[in-house]
Amino acid sequence: MIPIKIVGATSKAAKPATDISEAAGVAAKYLQAGSLNLQALPPLSLYIHFPWCVKKCPYCDFNSHEAKDGQTFPEQEYLDALRSDLEMALPLIWGRKIYTIFIGGGTPSLMSAAGLDRLLSDVRTLLPLDSDCEITMEANPGTFEAEKFKSYRASGINRLSIGIQSFNSRHLKALGRIHDDNEAKRAVEIALANFDNFNLDLMYALPSQTLEEARHDVESAMAFNPPHLSLYHLTMEPNTLFAKYPPALPDDDASADMQDLIAELTAANGYGQYEVSAYARQGHRARHNLNYWEFGDYLGIGAGAHSKLSFPHRILRQARYKQPKAYMEQVRLGAPVQEEYEIGRADMGFEFMLNTLRLHGGFDPKLFAERTGLSLNAIEKNLNAAEAKGLLYRDHKLIKPTELGQRFLNDLQQMFLNG
Repeated sequence: MIPIKIVGATSKAAKPATDISEAAGVAAKYLQAGSLNLQALPPLSLYIHFPWCVKKCPYCDFNSHEAKDGQTFPEQEYLDALRSDLEMALPLIWGRKIYTIFIGGGTPSLMSAAGLDRLLSDVRTLLPLDSDCEITMEANPGTFEAEKFKSYRASGINRLSIGIQSFNSRHLKALGRIHDDNEAKRAVEIALANFDNFNLDLMYALPSQTLEEARHDVESAMAFNPPHLSLYHLTMEPNTLFAKYPPALPDDDASADMQDLIAELTAANGYGQYEVSAYARQGHRARHNLNYWEFGDYLGIGAGAHSKLSFPHRILRQARYKQPKAYMEQVRLGAPVQEEYEIGRADMGFEFMLNTLRLHGGFDPKLFAERTGLSLNAIEKNLNAAEAKGLLYRDHKLIKPTELGQRFLNDLQQMFLNG
């Protein structure tokens, strides 16, 4: 799952529901009159978090926990917890269809074929899925087994997101990845044999990386003709090993050159950039991630998963317990949600623009009222200020960041704080 960082006040959840009738009562509370007025609810996605990985990467700030031999995690207990978690959440999304599913981590491809099959079977039993539901699973090249991935496909996974990061062994070693360049290529070949739709994740501005090495990575990826590419600038996130012991990274000019090179190579090879880090062939944009950027709804289940759920008069955010053991224990107690709060009117403009401004093609101004329940007038001053600085283009059909706004996206987003 793509990380979304939210600024805003939070409060502890109300007393948790312990059975289905009590949960229905909790849901009824959110259907009461409130300060927003949503005419229709946005599309709903499902995010499922699998928290274990073989080895924690030094740059990773996701909720992942090492299972060193790949077999030390309690798969059945965790799958039991996921089903119970989903059952308890049903009253909050009653009757709503699921349009996309994303299984992220951690390394979900550590899951057994039987475990994944059970998980998707449970989801189908409990939720109405759209007939064209996009079901994505993250996969690490160090865990690819041809037969297992055939089984994943047969169980219903129809899109893979493969964490390649680099095709250069030296850089993979520096990033702490468990695969080498040959395993990276083999993983893509297995994906090609079993999936029509897949994404390759690459990173650039890596420790001691040159412009030509960045070129080689992107060209190596495109040689496989993937439908989608995600190209991320390596950043030093707090509470990671790299933040504590920073490696020697390319300077700002060198990383800007890499960014320009990526724009040139992707465009020349038929990949349209539609979001800060996302490039797709025609008809292959990641629908799950687009739903985030368009301020759609998502239910997150699993350790540390986040949810954003809309009701006619309010928008709710939730976060589940992060540690797998604590999460499973809290599910047994009927209280997997650790934090729960409504997005306040004052924060709504910022939260909407934090997401939608990442879209290179911008958005229809009508989307603001549809997704927030507020009039666009709520952020009129901020829009005017951003436009005056040359960071934003707007007319009656479109709001989008300018080229300057894309380059200084953080500054543009900050202008909508306390809308």
